[in-house]
Amino acid sequence: MIGLGTIINVFAIIIGATVGILLHKIIPTRLQNTVTSAVGLSVCFVGISGVVSKMLVSNNGVFETKDTMLMVASLVIGAFIGELFNIEKQLERFGNFCKSHIKSKKENARFTEGFVSSSLLFCVGAMAIVGSLEDGLTGNYTTLFAKSLMDGTVSIFFAASMGAGVYLSVLPIAIYQGGITILAGVIKPYLSTVLIDQLSLVGSVLIFAIGLNMCANTKIKIGNLLPAVLVPIVYNIIVSI
Repeated sequence: MIGLGTIINVFAIIIGATVGILLHKIIPTRLQNTVTSAVGLSVCFVGISGVVSKMLVSNNGVFETKDTMLMVASLVIGAFIGELFNIEKQLERFGNFCKSHIKSKKENARFTEGFVSSSLLFCVGAMAIVGSLEDGLTGNYTTLFAKSLMDGTVSIFFAASMGAGVYLSVLPIAIYQGGITILAGVIKPYLSTVLIDQLSLVGSVLIFAIGLNMCANTKIKIGNLLPAVLVPIVYNIIVSI
């Protein structure tokens, strides 16, 4: 069944977030803060490993970097566009709108942060793109099933530390992965391995920023950096022309 991979992914996050919410209710605040820092530190290293794996290449035993300027340009251009439209504010408004319909304010004090952080972490990466393409072209959801196991596990800790906002991340995942699956036949010719690597590189930097916000209590506006992920696509279109 085409699309089953994304469906499994959505339910894995819902189940994981539910377990996390139950833990959130019984874990003392002091322990919640420590768990948040631990999860944030882990996310930092996920981002670092993603950047290193896509940026470093071995040339005759000598390590070199690639796509460094593209990464920098993507972040700068993305930040400019994000600030211009104030995407972070729009995401906060959407998160706060949803939060206002949930009775327990204490439980959802970090609702919007949970929504934004988990959405970006679950959507950005090669597995989301490649897995959705495989699902749409052949009905093979093996990659997305593996991703679902990881996302479900992460959602436990995210929900335990940031609350019910993690539930809301299933919406962008369903739209993003489901859209790629449905349009797989159309977009596959344009998604080269190089482009997927570049998307993953920029996305990994944003994942690292999420980790910093969680464990170092920084105030990086991740939402306003989201357009950076689109810059490699535009770059490849210009190069091909």
